[in-house]
Amino acid sequence: MSGWQLFVEILSWVLISAGSFFVLVGAIGVYRFPDFWTRLHAASVSESAGVILMLSGMIIQAGWGLIAVKLLIIGVFLFITGPTSTHAVANAALVSGLRPKNYDDDTSDDPDPA
Repeated sequence: MSGWQLFVEILSWVLISAGSFFVLVGAIGVYRFPDFWTRLHAASVSESAGVILMLSGMIIQAGWGLIAVKLLIIGVFLFITGPTSTHAVANAALVSGLRPKNYDDDTSDDPDPA
């Protein structure tokens, strides 16, 4: 294995591992966060970052050919539909009466919240 092939292998697996980490952290966030709105945020942000990183690693792993083009098309599709579906779910929840907690009304003893 030449130096260039080794670099491509390492780079692709670093990207795939980083994407997997983001997806795993998002799944833990969905499990651990207290309300719908924070869970929705954890799922949408981590899914977008994780998918982009994993697909980038797969494209590098596959080489520049038809498979890479198909992966790129899948990535563009997910990049467009992920935030759109998150917005639709959030809008449906808001319309149905589920309101986010108003954190401005916090009555903590801290005089300087910043």
